Amino acid sequence: MKYSFFLFFIFIFGSSCSKPQGKKFTIGFSQCTGADQWRQTMLSDMKRALSFHPDYTLLYEDAGNSTEKQIAQIQSLTNRDIDLLIISPNETAPITKAVDAVFKQGIPVIVLDRRIDSESYNAYIGGDNFEIGRLAGAFIGNHLKGKGAVIEVKGLAGSSPAQERHRGLQQQLARFPGIRVVAELDGEWERDTARHRAEANLAALQKADLVFAHNDVMALGVYEVCKQHGLTRQLEFVGIDALPGPQGGMQLVTDGLLKASFLYPTGGEEAIETAVQVLAGKAVRRETTLNSIQIDASNVRAIKAQSDKLLSQQQDIEKQSQRIDELKQTYLTQRNTLYVTLASLFVVILLGAWALYLVRQKQAAYQILAKQNVEISEQKDRIEAVSAQARLATEEKLRFYSYISHEFNTPLNLILTPAEDLLAKKTVNPYELKTNLSLIRKNAYRLLRLVDQMLDLRKTDAGKLLLQAGEQDLVAFIRDIVSDFRRKAEKNHIDLQFIPAQSMLMVWFDREKLDKVLFNLLSNAFKYTPKGGLIHVRVDLCDNRARIQVQDNGAGMNAEEQAHAFDLFYTAPKHFNLGNGVGLALSREFVHLHYGEIDVRSEKDQGTTFTILLPLGNAHLDPTQQEEIPDTRTLPLLLDDDEGTLIPASPAAPVSRKTGTLVLIEDHDELRQYLTTRLREEFEVVAETTAEKGWETILETIPDLIISDVMLPGMDGLQLTQRIKSDFRTSTIPVILLTAKGQMENRIEGTRAGADAYIAKPFLITYLLETIRTALNNREKWQKRYMGDYLTKTENRQEKKFLNELTALIEQNLADPSFGVEQLSREMGVSRVQLYRKVQAMLDKNVNEYFTEIRLKKAKVLLVETNKAMSEIAGETGFSSPAYFTTFFKQHTKQTPSEYRKSPVGV
Repeated sequence: MKYSFFLFFIFIFGSSCSKPQGKKFTIGFSQCTGADQWRQTMLSDMKRALSFHPDYTLLYEDAGNSTEKQIAQIQSLTNRDIDLLIISPNETAPITKAVDAVFKQGIPVIVLDRRIDSESYNAYIGGDNFEIGRLAGAFIGNHLKGKGAVIEVKGLAGSSPAQERHRGLQQQLARFPGIRVVAELDGEWERDTARHRAEANLAALQKADLVFAHNDVMALGVYEVCKQHGLTRQLEFVGIDALPGPQGGMQLVTDGLLKASFLYPTGGEEAIETAVQVLAGKAVRRETTLNSIQIDASNVRAIKAQSDKLLSQQQDIEKQSQRIDELKQTYLTQRNTLYVTLASLFVVILLGAWALYLVRQKQAAYQILAKQNVEISEQKDRIEAVSAQARLATEEKLRFYSYISHEFNTPLNLILTPAEDLLAKKTVNPYELKTNLSLIRKNAYRLLRLVDQMLDLRKTDAGKLLLQAGEQDLVAFIRDIVSDFRRKAEKNHIDLQFIPAQSMLMVWFDREKLDKVLFNLLSNAFKYTPKGGLIHVRVDLCDNRARIQVQDNGAGMNAEEQAHAFDLFYTAPKHFNLGNGVGLALSREFVHLHYGEIDVRSEKDQGTTFTILLPLGNAHLDPTQQEEIPDTRTLPLLLDDDEGTLIPASPAAPVSRKTGTLVLIEDHDELRQYLTTRLREEFEVVAETTAEKGWETILETIPDLIISDVMLPGMDGLQLTQRIKSDFRTSTIPVILLTAKGQMENRIEGTRAGADAYIAKPFLITYLLETIRTALNNREKWQKRYMGDYLTKTENRQEKKFLNELTALIEQNLADPSFGVEQLSREMGVSRVQLYRKVQAMLDKNVNEYFTEIRLKKAKVLLVETNKAMSEIAGETGFSSPAYFTTFFKQHTKQTPSEYRKSPVGV
């Protein structure tokens, strides 16, 4: 027995002393400089990332902005047997050879922030300096409104970030001819250097409007100099880095010293994580570009608050790391103490063997006591079960009342909303009144039917609920249900869409029961979808079954809520309850009654999708479950823009005079019909359903204005706008885009495509009409000033199309002195003789005279409205020399160009 105790002691002692050791790695990091705050933040990020990898050691070297010193440090790190090298080059070209040598030795290399001139590295991590330069150039151009003087304070000339930021800035500012870079100062990334350069260039600073520095530190140095000399009122400052903290760029933007800064991530944390992946033998991305954002007064407070929170969390992590080190030291001390304790335990075990005999004698008494404890525990469980049943009964009563509120809420809203709309109006259109009352009556009956759900549930439980199915068009049936929710969708700015895969789908189903299922799913979707969200209903075929999907992007469900979504009276631990009451439970029973399936897919804060699968045909139905269903169709409904109500379609009133021709492209039948009806009161309207048909109509009619929806089947509205604006035949026609996407980024995209106006749905018809009138008036003024008044006088559509193409071709090639009648006739697709005859008949002048008239009108506009030199104006109007231009101008106006510019005569 004593040998057994001895072996047990050896096992315990050996287990306590042994500790598995992982492989240790050493990472060398050569930093070009650690003097500035951005580099210190990079190092801090690395250390924080390494705190999660205790088996990795970082050897850090600071080159102090010296390329020679950094090359020596790289060799030193290599001699210290590092496993991987992270290098942030001071200069690109000189460091490349040293890095190549390290890479050829088989040591992995990660290039951070600044690039080298070779491919001898495993991964590059850094911001897109060219893109940051472009972002800064775009901000400067927009902020200065395309006109002003800029001073650029550049970083170290040999570093890749300085070169790329400079190129990005130059490329973007090329889009703003009115902005000039009047001086370039070499700040070499340092605050003091930037300050000295600013002192030496005060004259340039006095003439500038804005100073752009390649980092916030240099921007601050120039600002200090300008403040000393009283120049800060006329100058604005823009930087890069946007570091957090009291001395960082975010604080400078907050304090108003900088107008804007652009976030330039350090990449320190990413470099360590990439190094860990490389040393673990895993594949890594060779190029990792860190994203940047613009930080200005509009977003600095929110981002700074987040940044301050991150800094606070980082400090907490460092404190925890320090605490872990202290605990490790405590652990080592306690381990030694444990060894002594184990030795003492060996003695205790020997004494325990003697006490074992006494323990066994008392085991019988312990067994009796344990048995009694089990009986007491069983009695306690039974009492708790009875209590839980009573509590569950109470909760079910409360859930029942919640169900009543849930199920009655949506139809009541669909009754109250149109009623309130009618009461709010002084006069009501008869068609609108009839439609609203129809909607109220429909939902009143639906509310009455909801009362029967209690009886339906009871019948389902008793097996007495019968299926009465008939073959019907599932697409038309669901479209009618979805239309009942249009008003609620518009009121809450929800994107409600019905998306059938085909125009008709015949399915055997019980109309009343499936109505309750879909109405319940849509009601739940509206309940948990926020304003501005989306609800899409889709119908298609899947595995020879009809599939119905109700999708939203609302609150969603967690795994537990999803698992119990169809459970009777289930309520989630929180207030969220998609299956409030018996709604979804009854829906599942109705679907199963159709021999179908229903399930749900959902993610928290990502939305929910319910899917219903119904078998095709009637082979699965008993004869008692089939009945003939009459074909029922609902009155077509249209969306009214003023009140968000539904009105029946009514014929357009005849009018005697039209003020212009419009092409309307809208795939939504009801909205297209409604807009056509309203716009025909003032304009001649040609409506199309697709962009492709619309383009053909535009070329055929050459309208005065185009209205198009953005979301269209096939070619969308943005692509159509780009085609219109890029074609010389249609480039001058105003385009108004209609869309449900009203966010600023969508407006920017529409404007970029060339749209003259961008109107978000829902919109007021009054606003649309005023937009159309303004666009047509502006176009008429432009035509009178710049292209002649023939287009506005011409009533014949074909003649207007011909004149539009003719004028646009002349205007497009006006600056080309060699462009004449021969080229014009070829472009127009007619012979020279035909062109002369047609122009003479329409304008009572020949082609050359029309050429002359357009040249003179453009010259007059340029003389009055610009300060361009005579040589420039002559070139833009197609004259080979300023002298010939002066002679020609005087022959036709009896004044020289200079005299005309000085005279009070308008164009």
